[in-house]
Amino acid sequence: MKVLVIGAGNMGFTYSEGMASSPLLSKQKLRIYDTDPNKIKTLNEDGRFNVYSKLEDCLPKSDIVFIAVKPYHCEGLFAEMKPMVNKEQLFVSLMAGVTIETIQEQLGVKKVVRTMPNLPAQVGKGVTSYTESEEVTKIELLMVRNLLDTTGTSIHVTTQKFIDASTGISGSGPAYVFYFMQSMLDAALKMGFSDYDSKVLVSSTFEGAIELFNQNNLSPESWIDRVASKGGTTRAAIDSMEDNNVNELIKEAAYAAFDRAVELGKE
Repeated sequence: MKVLVIGAGNMGFTYSEGMASSPLLSKQKLRIYDTDPNKIKTLNEDGRFNVYSKLEDCLPKSDIVFIAVKPYHCEGLFAEMKPMVNKEQLFVSLMAGVTIETIQEQLGVKKVVRTMPNLPAQVGKGVTSYTESEEVTKIELLMVRNLLDTTGTSIHVTTQKFIDASTGISGSGPAYVFYFMQSMLDAALKMGFSDYDSKVLVSSTFEGAIELFNQNNLSPESWIDRVASKGGTTRAAIDSMEDNNVNELIKEAAYAAFDRAVELGKE
């Protein structure tokens, strides 16, 4: 099976690295298309890929095509791609906000899978939600899932609404975590810890808390109750967050990303 990734940016390259060793490729090298001479040089030196700078050399004979460009580049790209595609090809979008219907209309195709990836895919800890047009077969969808799982795990959702919603949770979510981490780092530095000690304190705390959550069936609220005893230091911190409405602000932030994903689909 011939798999092509269009776009070798952060997401395109991340998924390419994961999929390059997939048994689904049956000893075929993963194909990557990009127009940046520096990226092309780096990819050629990598040795794991067949690298292309012209769509006509790779697109027409590819079976599954991953599209990993910025959403605002897709219109021009689709216009260039359209004369070279065929109805048997399967297109998988890694672009935020671009609907299945837009891809079908602008490419003149039917088989489309829309996904929402996230940044931890770079370390094999990604989560990718995905949904498909009705023309995609169960076997094709299973192949796509197996390819997506090379970067972590994947979640099938029933409608595109949940792709947009995933944008607000998993797609943009790592930035929320980094935002919280940065606040804790700033606090640690202000308390007098060194840069190194601050990083260890914060990163290990996050890592440990996530491991506790994953290895048990307790809800986050239950864990908070275990840590935050009445009148204690943790309770003082949680009370401060509650007084400042942090819980609602985080939910509003997630919905802001969700709403923007919906807006992108209409632009």
